[in-house]
Amino acid sequence: MGITKTFGFAYKINETADILKALGNPARLKIIQFLMVSPSSSCGDIIQVLPLAQSTVSKHLSELKRVKLINGKIKGNNIYYSLNLKTWGKVKEFVLTEINLPKE
Repeated sequence: MGITKTFGFAYKINETADILKALGNPARLKIIQFLMVSPSSSCGDIIQVLPLAQSTVSKHLSELKRVKLINGKIKGNNIYYSLNLKTWGKVKEFVLTEINLPKE
């Protein structure tokens, strides 16, 4: 796979591209979809809706956390995940602005 050139682009464009790249995986999209209807879910909860091993789900969760699409909060021995609404707002703003759709 080739190297993505980011030099010469605004930080906001590079940040959004990184977020959208993270969303370009069906497992990650399913995780996001699940968290939209089941906020504050543990990895064990998420595993129940994916046909993947726990270690694979953990890697996908790490990638979503890296680009700040989700938050993780430690409670006891578990980490509970939820959507990062600030990042979702940035993505929504970018998409709506760039394709000139009216905002809600």
